[in-house]
Amino acid sequence: MKYIIEKRLIDLAIAVNNLCQKLSNSYMSQHLKTQLIRSSTSAALNYAEAQVAESRKDFIHKLNLVLKELKESKVCMKLLYGSFKDSYMPEFEKQIIECDELIAIIFKTLQTARKNMLSNK
Repeated sequence: MKYIIEKRLIDLAIAVNNLCQKLSNSYMSQHLKTQLIRSSTSAALNYAEAQVAESRKDFIHKLNLVLKELKESKVCMKLLYGSFKDSYMPEFEKQIIECDELIAIIFKTLQTARKNMLSNK
């Protein structure tokens, strides 16, 4: 399962990059594209770090970072979608849905990890 999640996070980052390349270079667009690429790639990179965490606490910390970056990515996509929805609506919608699904998976994983940490004390 962890390899499937990793692949989905990597695919999201690649899709975001491809989508951003199609957008104009207005000030807002440029700012959000840069931020979106950073947050989507950070989610994938932090997930990779979580897989080799030094402790359960470190694992939870890194997964929290993944969750934060995914939520940030989603908001950036919604802002861009609002600005460009006529031209790129299907692509934005697909990536926002993927982001929502990944957020749900990471959130549930965090709940389980926290529960397991508490039960092992």
